[in-house]
Amino acid sequence: MTTLELSDLLAAAVKARDRAYAPYSHFAVGAAVRAPDGRVFTGANAENASLGLSMCAERVAIYHALSEGVRQFEAVGVAGPDGMLAMPCGACRQVLHEFGPGMQVVFDGGGGLRAVPLQSLLPEAFVGETLEAFSADGVTGREAR
Repeated sequence: MTTLELSDLLAAAVKARDRAYAPYSHFAVGAAVRAPDGRVFTGANAENASLGLSMCAERVAIYHALSEGVRQFEAVGVAGPDGMLAMPCGACRQVLHEFGPGMQVVFDGGGGLRAVPLQSLLPEAFVGETLEAFSADGVTGREAR
């Protein structure tokens, strides 16, 4: 992706951040994912009084795209509060990896636009092939009784 495309993706994440629902943490986050065909899907974090039911912006953006039939992504832009570095949490890194292990993570690194490979943020990710190998061996995961 070009620097302009990365910059536009981050701008979409900043715009999405304005739609965050964060009445408890006041830590608004926006995200934008880019499909290989250039389409961009956005999301914002949505908190809940039962905090475990809250959803991060990155997963909202991915699930938004999935609902439109998109299954592969080349980049995600993440924008937290102005002046603060916001990176995907561990759960988001795993979900992002499921649909784009080679994607770039784009953010404002405090000195301007930065992009890093997702794989550098989630080395040795859990992948579907692990489950396929498990099933192929005929192992059920339960001990014989």
